[in-house]
Amino acid sequence: MRKIATAAAGLSLAVGVLGLAVAPSAEAATPCPSGAFCIRETNGTILSRNIFYSYGAHNLSNVTGKRVLVNNQTGGAGFRLCFGYNGKNCSAVDRVRGTFAPYDMGPINSVVLVK
Repeated sequence: MRKIATAAAGLSLAVGVLGLAVAPSAEAATPCPSGAFCIRETNGTILSRNIFYSYGAHNLSNVTGKRVLVNNQTGGAGFRLCFGYNGKNCSAVDRVRGTFAPYDMGPINSVVLVK
């Protein structure tokens, strides 16, 4: 009986440790403030430099790899991802509000917020 209890405790510990290696759940991720567009770090946090409120181009610094984008702007405002700095060579406007699947930000150098 003691062997079964020890094995069960070991399995429980292993599952717990494996659970820590998984990306943070939606509840564990830092929320994006209302009225903002945010870029989450790979660990689910949002750095203050990656919270954008004002319309126009915003150059990015050290934003690489797959990141979760969150459009929490109000009033139907949207965003564009741009390959160039200062809002050059951009995607179409996306006005969907909410959290997006991880996106490879490696080639992205700026984001433009639009009304």
